[in-house]
Formats: sequence, C-alpha cells, structure tokens
Amino acid sequence: MFSLNFDISEFLTQYWQKKPILIKNAFPNFEDLISADELAGLACEEAVASRVVVTKPDDWQIIEGPFEDYEQFGEKNWQLLVQALNHWHPDSAEFINAFRFIPDWRFDDLMVSFATPGGGVGAHIDNYDVFIIQGEGQRHWTVGDKGQYAPKNNDPTTPLIEGFEPIIDVVLEKGDLLYIPPGFPHQGQTLTLAMSYSIGFRAPSQQELFSEMADALIDTNTGLKRFTSSDEPKIASQISSSHQQDLMALITELAANPEYYQAMLGKMLSQNRFELDICEPEEAYTAEDMSDYVAQGAQLYRIGGLKLLKLEDDSISRIFVNGEAIEYSAAIETEVQQLCERFTFDNQQTAMLIQTPATQALILDLLNRGYFYFGE
Repeated sequence: MFSLNFDISEFLTQYWQKKPILIKNAFPNFEDLISADELAGLACEEAVASRVVVTKPDDWQIIEGPFEDYEQFGEKNWQLLVQALNHWHPDSAEFINAFRFIPDWRFDDLMVSFATPGGGVGAHIDNYDVFIIQGEGQRHWTVGDKGQYAPKNNDPTTPLIEGFEPIIDVVLEKGDLLYIPPGFPHQGQTLTLAMSYSIGFRAPSQQELFSEMADALIDTNTGLKRFTSSDEPKIASQISSSHQQDLMALITELAANPEYYQAMLGKMLSQNRFELDICEPEEAYTAEDMSDYVAQGAQLYRIGGLKLLKLEDDSISRIFVNGEAIEYSAAIETEVQQLCERFTFDNQQTAMLIQTPATQALILDLLNRGYFYFGE
C-alpha cells in the first residue's frame, strides 16, 4: 500500500498548478516498483515506448527503443526512460492509486527512469504537471521560476533552454517527491545509479479541443447551422464587427451545448497516448464462463492504464472507455461507479457485481473487448 505523507488539501489549495514544491519522505519506506533489470527487459519489447538519453558535452542524444543490450552506452552519462509502466506492470496500480486526488482524465502515464551517474536531459520546460518520486540512488534537481528563457541553441522547437536561476536546489533520496507545474524550468542530474518515477498529468490545448470538436461534428453530420444577418455593411469589401461577432457566436453556441461537446470530451479524455496491453480473449466469454471463473475463486482486474470515465450531468447513462461510449441501464449506476473507481475486485466483490444481469452484461462486454480480465 502506498500512502502520501503530506496534506493533500493543502497541496491542492496552495501548490497544484501554482508553484513547485519539494516534499521530503513523501513515501515513507518507499521500495522500487520494478528492478533495473526488469525495466531493461521491458524496454526490449516492441510495444513498450522507451528511449535512452545520452549526455554529451553541451548536448544530448536520444535513441529510441526497443533495445537488445545496453553495453554500448557504458557505465555513466546515460539514462533509460520507459513510458507507461502502469500499462505493462500490474504491481504499479497501487502506486497510481495514491495520486487519484487528481481526476483520472488528467492522468497521462507513469514514466520510469534508470540512470547512470551523469545521466540527465538538461534544463527544460514541460507543458504538463509532473510528480517526480525518487527510488534507489540520488539525483540532483534544480527548479526555476516561470519566465522568459532562451531556447537551447536558438532552436524554437526544443523544450530545452539555456539555463535558469534555481528556486529549488535539492538532492532527492528514496521516497522524496518533487512536484513541478507546467511552465517551470527544471533539470535533473544523476549522482549515483538511480531509479526515479514520474507521474504526469496533462490537459488538452485549445487547438486540440477545436480539432476534436470539428472531427466529432463531421462524424455525426451535426453543426450545420449557417450564419444569418439582420444588417449588412455599407462597404462591400468590409467584414463588419457585428458579422465577425455573429460568425464566432456560431462556435460559442456549439461550445455551450452539452449535446455537442459531452460525447466529444468523453471520447477524447478517455484515450491514452501510449499503447494499452489489451487482453482480448481468443474466444468470447459467455455469462456461464463468468460464473464458472467466479465460482473457482477468480478476481476481476482492469488492464493497466485504462480509463473509465463518466460525465457529471450526462444526459445518457454511459461510460467512456478508450475513446468509446458504452451505454448501460440507469438502474445499475452504483455498480458502474464501482467499476469506474476501482482497479481490481476480489472474488467476493466480483460475485456481488455479476448478480445483477445488467451489470453482468456490461462486465461481459468489457471482458470481451479486452479491457478487463480474470486473474488469481
């Protein structure tokens, strides 16, 4: 069981998306979620997103995985980064659970780093919130204040910057946590062989929301209302201010109507950036199969990284799963809420869930889509 050793309410009020904070011993008696050898093995898999960052004099080289061996990199000045560990390593679920004081739709992934002395990625700025938790070893972190910073080598496309004046300067040790909101420059440098974990939270940009809205309108053949006017400008070549405002009001009208945006948001925010380890069965489960598994003591598990989301005040009883909307009977709202809130169900809990035919049918659908599975 992982429990955070700080006041979550105070954190949300004073620090979340406002300013960085260092919390020493945030996870008392912390133990690494995965060994360095296991992490290296995961990075051999084609489906797993991984990369090695090699530190060079005043520069960095990024090599994309998968990797067959690591001897070429030597004993220092490099680090292995594996994205979405929670998709492939079931034991990380409890660790993720400790951060669910932030809603699931914001959660991006759990990235893990194995770093050799001197390994790092240089001073940079991210556009997402990140919690960095130190495992074995030590890393030196500096964090600067928000401001205008020159891009590295005058490259406007890079998140790397030339440098900053630190407002936090610390060596992280096992169980320490460093929270960094978007826009704050930071840099980590490895002092000893080290494992560290980054919990990332993202939110869509205006550009992404507009793009998703446009796609949704095209897919559903909606949003067909056209501009009409009550007056015309006296100058033929002029687009009057009132026409400009009325044209943009067509977009505002769509954005204010849940009928147009709710399904779009649910589908968009339930998707993952990284591949899921979907467990679609070779043969479809039946209700009888489910009962047999439960009778034999099986437990029910959600695959790692899967988001089950519900929209508050939704006009339809539905959940959004991996970019899909799945409707259900309003009579099983309590059971559906349990499915959304929990990652695992023990045998007794599973037996209770499948007693209701409508809940049984929903779970059967999720099993056959490969989103849930039975285990010991």
